[in-house]
Amino acid sequence: MSRETELNDLLKTIQPTDEAARRAAQKKWAACAKPLESLGILETMLTDIAALTGTAQIELNPRTVLVLCADNGVVAQGVSQSGSEVTGIVAHALAAGQSNVCRMAALANCKVQPVDMGILNFSGAEGVLSCRVGNGTADITKGPAMTRQQAEEAILTGIELVQNKKAAGVKLLATGEMGIGNTTTATAVTCALLGHTPKELTGRGAGLSDAGLIRKQTAIEQALNVNRPDAADPVDVLAKVGGFDLAGLCGIFLGGALYRVPVLVDGAISAAAALCAVRLCPLASAAVFASHQSAEPAGSLLLQALHKKPLITAGMRLGEGTGAVAAMPLLDMALAVYRGSTFTDYGMQPYTPQGGF
Repeated sequence: MSRETELNDLLKTIQPTDEAARRAAQKKWAACAKPLESLGILETMLTDIAALTGTAQIELNPRTVLVLCADNGVVAQGVSQSGSEVTGIVAHALAAGQSNVCRMAALANCKVQPVDMGILNFSGAEGVLSCRVGNGTADITKGPAMTRQQAEEAILTGIELVQNKKAAGVKLLATGEMGIGNTTTATAVTCALLGHTPKELTGRGAGLSDAGLIRKQTAIEQALNVNRPDAADPVDVLAKVGGFDLAGLCGIFLGGALYRVPVLVDGAISAAAALCAVRLCPLASAAVFASHQSAEPAGSLLLQALHKKPLITAGMRLGEGTGAVAAMPLLDMALAVYRGSTFTDYGMQPYTPQGGF
């Protein structure tokens, strides 16, 4: 069986949400001793998680942030402040519990799992899961980032990561990434999918100068002109102007829908991957949960395209899954209320809808 056939067969098995579970969660929220819908997006997120998982008995632990690491050949065009060697350095830090997301995840009771999807010349490290699709991608200004078969392989790898985490009992996943140059590839993917120009969507990434920003815009424009990605075919877009990390993240969102595990989007990079997943299979949207709105120019547009509202708007753009992990304590607080006191406990009548919501 070809990887394309395997992927298509898996997509056909993704099922709609459980609306009975959604109604049960809504009923439970209505019984909580508080004004109706007063926790806003926090309420709807938990309700959506109930619909995805098929039960109003919501569990959010244990949890893991999957940090997909890969290098991008477009770095040769001067689109980043750092060189490709930094990807491997940070992968080691992730495995050692020393990176930014590790510090935050420790407070959020979240495990960090770095995954090597294609770090350039990386010989491996203890604690870094090896799922290499290739030794970094090609320079997208010269031709496709990867073959279509490699894109399919990376997507299927993401799906398998979720399958394995589900088997291990994980109840909540977050998406993270590490790869010098991947704001360039993510912007190219977003431009292809949404029909915007590189000038409209290109941000400074990890702090580019004005000259660096122009180089980045030019590289993305050249990549789109050279490769002509087909917006109607997300696999083609990922193969031509994406990266191994982006394709793997796309698979994680598809796997979330397939195996009924909620997946938190991080910033613009994982949101671009989520949009690829939803374009491949609209039912995958049920597994996509927006943690925050990235400060990257494409951040708000991607969430609008996904029809998702973020929990946090804090101007973040660090990556590694930090935004997704930052949202976890908010979900924990919402779950504490969801499981907490009812109007019956208070000895009072529940609120009734008065209209205006």
